[in-house]
Amino acid sequence: MSVKKGEGRTTVYNDITSPEKMAQVNPDNLELEADYLEYLSSIDRAKSTIYQYKQNLHVFWCWNLEFNKNKFFVDMKKREFAKFQSHAINNWGWSPKRVRTVKATISSLSNYIENILDDEYDGYKSIVHKIESPADSTVREKTIFTLSELQRMLDKLVENEEYMKACALSLAMNSGRRKAEIPRFKVSYFDKNNLICEGALYKTPEKMVTKGRGTRGKLLDVYTLAKPFQPYLDLWLEERKRLKIRSDWLFPTYMGNGKWMDKPIKVQTLNSWARSFTAMAKKPFYWHTLRHYFTTKLVEYNLPESVIQDIIGWNSSEMIKVYDDSSKDKKLDKYFGADGIKSVQQASLTEL
Repeated sequence: MSVKKGEGRTTVYNDITSPEKMAQVNPDNLELEADYLEYLSSIDRAKSTIYQYKQNLHVFWCWNLEFNKNKFFVDMKKREFAKFQSHAINNWGWSPKRVRTVKATISSLSNYIENILDDEYDGYKSIVHKIESPADSTVREKTIFTLSELQRMLDKLVENEEYMKACALSLAMNSGRRKAEIPRFKVSYFDKNNLICEGALYKTPEKMVTKGRGTRGKLLDVYTLAKPFQPYLDLWLEERKRLKIRSDWLFPTYMGNGKWMDKPIKVQTLNSWARSFTAMAKKPFYWHTLRHYFTTKLVEYNLPESVIQDIIGWNSSEMIKVYDDSSKDKKLDKYFGADGIKSVQQASLTEL
């Protein structure tokens, strides 16, 4: 087992697959995998999804090679899928979430055989879903940042004249966008003509590609709280002028020797910054915690769920419950005080 350090959190990876093992995998299984992944591509599954499915299948093939006699997938029984799940939990130390993720891939392949290859494998029934998944459990504690903690980080970055990092951190705090979406912002998005709601929000003049099904993902109008973000945007724009950066990408790629490419930074750069933020904060930092922070902030200002849903771009308001990190005591304190039940007023966006 090896430990790989990612963007502020320590993640356990098992050395399960290797080129040598994959070379010994049942060729019928590899052919089935190739047909299945090609089918996913034909129905417009995202490239990232297909890649993840491929990695999950390689894990399963290597287990099958070592512990299940390299059996052809179509011939496997429920007992063998249950053995795989047990091995992942007890021998590899997988979390229940990791098991469910890989099982979902295997189940999807099984459904593909039943529904698409039924003329070739007559009578085949998808059975993976019949194996009960392990109960969920928390493997690692979620990091929650307060405004004061994030403000100290921003102050330190400004003190160190790391304006690009400060701008990116503030943007994530005030837009709630995912790590992969931060590089997609452009300077032109933050023109005063793109301010709405009496200057409370920047709204992108074009829809941005966000996470979603399909090769293009989901196209959304993206909003950023203008007032708290503006100081860090201004510092970075001024620095860009000094550095003579002409790219419209808000965070372009630095090539060294004073040269900047007209390409956005890569996610790997944000991962590197996350490690430095972890050291600065003295607790694990990962970009997704700022999506939680942003959602929690909107909730604590008593914005209606429908407004929060529209700002973040969720299909369901149920996601707000997932991302709201407010403590139970803090929620109660909002509505109860010395005089009993408080009268709580909803905030406007201009107050944020």
